[in-house]
Amino acid sequence: MTERKIPVMIPMLGEEEAQAAAEAVRSGWVAQGPRVAEFERRFASLAGAEHGVAVSSCTTALHLALVLLEVGPGDEVIVPSLSFIATANAVRYVGATPVFADVELATGNLTAETIDAVRTPRTRAVIAVHQGGVPFDTEALRSATTSWGVALVEDAACAAGSTAYGRPVGAGATVAAWSFHPRKVITTGEGGMLTVDDRDWAVRLRRLREHGMNVSAADRHASAQPVLEAYLETAYNYRMTDIQAAVGLVQLDRLAGLVAQRRELAARYQELLAGIDGLVPVRDPAYGQTNFQSFWVLLDSFPVGRDEVLSELAAAGVSARRGIMAAHLEPAYADVTPPPLPATERLTRDSLILPLHHALTEDDQDHVVSVLRKLASS
Repeated sequence: MTERKIPVMIPMLGEEEAQAAAEAVRSGWVAQGPRVAEFERRFASLAGAEHGVAVSSCTTALHLALVLLEVGPGDEVIVPSLSFIATANAVRYVGATPVFADVELATGNLTAETIDAVRTPRTRAVIAVHQGGVPFDTEALRSATTSWGVALVEDAACAAGSTAYGRPVGAGATVAAWSFHPRKVITTGEGGMLTVDDRDWAVRLRRLREHGMNVSAADRHASAQPVLEAYLETAYNYRMTDIQAAVGLVQLDRLAGLVAQRRELAARYQELLAGIDGLVPVRDPAYGQTNFQSFWVLLDSFPVGRDEVLSELAAAGVSARRGIMAAHLEPAYADVTPPPLPATERLTRDSLILPLHHALTEDDQDHVVSVLRKLASS
């Protein structure tokens, strides 16, 4: 008898993606080219933005967003500690100082109040994260940062397919950064995207991702006449390949169906967990809908600690994960003394992420919940 194994996440990749990647290889155009341009157009449309700029990762997208906004040494950027460490790292890439703010317990997101509590005259920008796909309050944060004269960078790494106030989370963002890592709802293996409405910003972001060239390599090679490019500024090599974009184009066709399926599975988890005392599952905020990129539960007076729960799940063949990390507790940020972050520390200490993906069956869910139910009565 085969031992049960339930992974925490499986990317939805099929024969269509394999064929699309193979076609890109056979075309001879494997670097950034026409497929990247099409992927940018289609993703921007789905995100509710005018322009998309594909890059190598969401981390490089965040870096370019801060370069675009001319954030640098002497500036402070407010970020949630409760986020993958790349959010804070991007601030250090430009020589600025990350300032950690707390989040609200229900969504894991920054609020105008938690941002304002650490804002200073040196604050130049805020990077707010739609954590685990749960949208932050876009209207409240955009209004507050505008009133303060502070730029808002939206870290939408996990949020493709999430909505706020009935619109895609990227709609109306000054600049948003997205991820296509395999843990996300749609993937290109690695890869990221910036979305903006400002055409001039899109032009500069494309230049910044490609060594500062005034004409892209794709346009140069497509020209019937020799093109002598110029390098207008010191920049980076943050390009996406056409092979990745080919996979991404297929994934975009899957996005709506994947989000709908994840929401159905999340609703079933919520129903099953409702009868277990001491567990608080993540839910939609009042103003939006999450894609449930991650389905986490918070232990609230649960009789067993988080790490023991993870161990018991693993022993039962269930791959779960600790909740979202807190960057200020990592050695890389040992030199930072943050203000009190009680909700952040509670979430990172007492929450865990349960399996949720397209291949998860009701029987799998029943098994996961049965382990939690047993622990609750221990």
